[in-house]
Amino acid sequence: MDRFSFLNAAHTQFFADLYEQYLVSPDSVEPSWRAFFQGFDFALEHYSDTDNAGEQLVVYANSDAGTAATSEKLQKEFNVLKLIDAYRTRGHLFTETNPVRERRVYSPNLDIENFGLSTSDLDTVFDAARALGHPPTTLKAILAHLKNVYCQHIGIEYMYMRTPEVIQWIQDRLNINDNLPNFNADEKKHILGKLNEAVAFENFLHTKYVGQKRFSLEGGESLIPGLDAVIDAAAEKGVEQFVMGMAHRGRLNVLANIFGKPTQDIFSEFDGKDYDKEYFDGDVKYHLGLTAERKTKSGKKININLAPNPSHLETVGAVIEGITRAKQDKYYPDDFSKVLPIAVHGDAAVAGQGIVYEIIQMSQLDGYKTGGTIHIVINNQVGFTTNYLDARSSTYCTDVAKVTLSPVLHVNADDTEAVVHAMLFALDFRMQFKRDVFIDLLGYRKYGHNEGDEPRFTQPVLYKIISRHKNPRDIYAEKLITQGIVDAAYLTKIENDYKAKLDENLQASRKKDKTIITPFMQDEWKGFVQVSDDEMLKRVDTKFDRKKLDQIIETVSTLPADKKFISKIQKIVTDRKTMYDNNTLDWGTAETLAYGTLLLEGYDVRISGQDVERGTFSHRHAVVKVEDSEEEVVLLDTLKGKKGKFHIFNSFLSEYGVLGFDYGYALANPNALTIWEAQFGDFSNGAQIMIDQYISCGEDKWNNQNGIVLLLPHGYEGQGAEHSSARMERYLQLCARHNMYVADCTTPANFFHLLRRQMKTKFRKPLVVFSPKSLLRHPLCVSTVDELAKGHFQETIDDNTVDKKNVKTVVFCTGKFYYDILAERENLGRNDVALVRIEQLFPLPVDQLKEIIASYPNADDYVWAQEEPKNMGAYGYMLMNFDLVPWRLASLKAYAAPAAGSHTRDRRRHADAIRMVFDKNLFRS
Repeated sequence: MDRFSFLNAAHTQFFADLYEQYLVSPDSVEPSWRAFFQGFDFALEHYSDTDNAGEQLVVYANSDAGTAATSEKLQKEFNVLKLIDAYRTRGHLFTETNPVRERRVYSPNLDIENFGLSTSDLDTVFDAARALGHPPTTLKAILAHLKNVYCQHIGIEYMYMRTPEVIQWIQDRLNINDNLPNFNADEKKHILGKLNEAVAFENFLHTKYVGQKRFSLEGGESLIPGLDAVIDAAAEKGVEQFVMGMAHRGRLNVLANIFGKPTQDIFSEFDGKDYDKEYFDGDVKYHLGLTAERKTKSGKKININLAPNPSHLETVGAVIEGITRAKQDKYYPDDFSKVLPIAVHGDAAVAGQGIVYEIIQMSQLDGYKTGGTIHIVINNQVGFTTNYLDARSSTYCTDVAKVTLSPVLHVNADDTEAVVHAMLFALDFRMQFKRDVFIDLLGYRKYGHNEGDEPRFTQPVLYKIISRHKNPRDIYAEKLITQGIVDAAYLTKIENDYKAKLDENLQASRKKDKTIITPFMQDEWKGFVQVSDDEMLKRVDTKFDRKKLDQIIETVSTLPADKKFISKIQKIVTDRKTMYDNNTLDWGTAETLAYGTLLLEGYDVRISGQDVERGTFSHRHAVVKVEDSEEEVVLLDTLKGKKGKFHIFNSFLSEYGVLGFDYGYALANPNALTIWEAQFGDFSNGAQIMIDQYISCGEDKWNNQNGIVLLLPHGYEGQGAEHSSARMERYLQLCARHNMYVADCTTPANFFHLLRRQMKTKFRKPLVVFSPKSLLRHPLCVSTVDELAKGHFQETIDDNTVDKKNVKTVVFCTGKFYYDILAERENLGRNDVALVRIEQLFPLPVDQLKEIIASYPNADDYVWAQEEPKNMGAYGYMLMNFDLVPWRLASLKAYAAPAAGSHTRDRRRHADAIRMVFDKNLFRS
């Protein structure tokens, strides 16, 4: 390898500046440099026509001519540059950042001998110091600076970044005070005060609630003064809202000492008291969230939010990004910096859970970016019982940051000033560049995974060290006592004062009978009420003025005349008006009209998911492209008089992360119709944690409403196991009390009213829709304009094509299977069979079903018909909930896979299920 190849990584500005000095005054530069530049001038005159001197000097130095012109002194200048570059690139590997373990040994190290230098060079003055922003100075001074900046209690990774101005900004910041904290006496006392609160809080709980789980912050208490500093500094920089997500460890401490949650409420939760409301069951104390208003030291107010989180630790990261984006879209669409997301991770989780990668990948995408997130890792160096060496293959738990070229600061959690310093650096970086930044807070976990666990079973040596290790407060207090800023009496006083306040609140809490859970972000939910399933079944007025529908259809069926579109797009869009005039609206047109009506009424609409702009089955075309430029045209954006905003984004290939984001978006803006659409219904399998832990039970656990809509394409058209079933059975199994709506519509009008109902109520529930594929273009699956304008959502649709007195068999079914059975009934000429559609499966419209059943006086055969196998679909749910009449099942038998891979076999089984509807002898028990 060329011995000067390292110069390609050096900053060309250094060479350019020195060369400019040489041009002005040749005698002012060191003789070796002067000889080098003289050779460069000769080469430039004869061989080059560029004026980029810095880059050309690097090229020249790598050339034979440059090597010949390079004296021993000059070669050592280059060696010093190589040394500087090595510290910048690899210095983080040689820091003093681990408070309780010896660091792993990396080779080669940063000894000067590895760079062609020796101790005899330590007193030599090198011009290479200019690369650090310093005047020429000795190698000894250069080394001292490099060790302070890169190898003390803060190690920073950033040299993989590709934008020179970002790298320069970081280096300029690092050079200030040698990247060492520089706080005044009052600031240090404030830091000590917050650190005391963190330590004393944990000690108090450990004494009063022995053995109870609390997921202590002990070993990482410096997080509290770090967060405190970030919030105050952010408010001074114009941040108005702060959204945070974290797992369990340290959550109670953060709630008490950062978010100001009354410790009386925390103590009530420890005492296990019942809740003050009956309609929700609550969650364990270290899962709960909080919204508060905080006043900074300067008197500024900032809205702060800590999102609730289940035991799936990293899930909340996606949720807080969605919350942040919703607030940005709603309040600060022109300045995303005013809402700051902070994600607090655990080291094992951030390295081990795939959703972290999904969240990182969305950080710069138009539909999901939030202006940069500060990621903080509480690095315990142990995941439950798993040593970090068994927990990842990467060097650091934060190496996922390199996906988006985000800088990482590794900080010794015992050095609280370094932690605060790093946090403020991270804030400044985010505000300057609107990109993610990571802080790896390297500490330890004082106890086991929880306070009842025994860590010495699996880490006996480590926990011997930890048992003798001082806490960060005592370490910092000793430092401040040595500096003469505080004395022992001061420390005793602030500790006793804080403990006395906790004791007072403990006694007050024990006088209360109930625990109060305040809903998260209740300020965004003013005017909304929580309801039971009885209220969910009440009819909602969703009709819409016909003349305004006329206006919407004109807008969404007229492409700009001055732009060229491919003929298929032209036809699809103009056909909307043709269908409207012919009074036969298809699914896509009714859906588009629903969005238009809501926009006119002042509701926002957000849709995201894979290929949603066009729609997987080419039915939506909410975004169309100009043929020769790919310019995007969004017709709903041109709707005159609209008061709401329309957002639609093709997502990246993610389900878990994107659904989490959209759930968070709906959580923060109840006046936005927020839709996540799966490309195929079963793709929601990849987001199952979000569905199980948030969507189905968030209101019951955390007192939070949410109106997220899931569109899950569902239907058996012979497309195989993965493209048939949206796993209806799973959602129905999750349904209970008043937790969500589940629907399987059969007409465009009913879907139109279903979407409108979602916004027109004074409450919000998640809505799961098993949306169609083949019905998007089925000739019978059409609705009239009046059905949109004058109608309402129908939970059930009775059969109005039969004489009810002649009916012997009443068939109950949902979705696409209705049309399959209808075709067979016409084929058989069976006028004694009625087909009743259950459009809403949960809450089940029992009273409506009773009326329908009573209207068939001579029926004696009742059937539940489904195209899914017996062990799938709605059969199990109907067994538990539909007991109004004895009924039989018409379906496939139980299978392991949702559908056969063979199209022929699939169609044969499908036909068998249909035959069972009309032939009692094929009854399947």
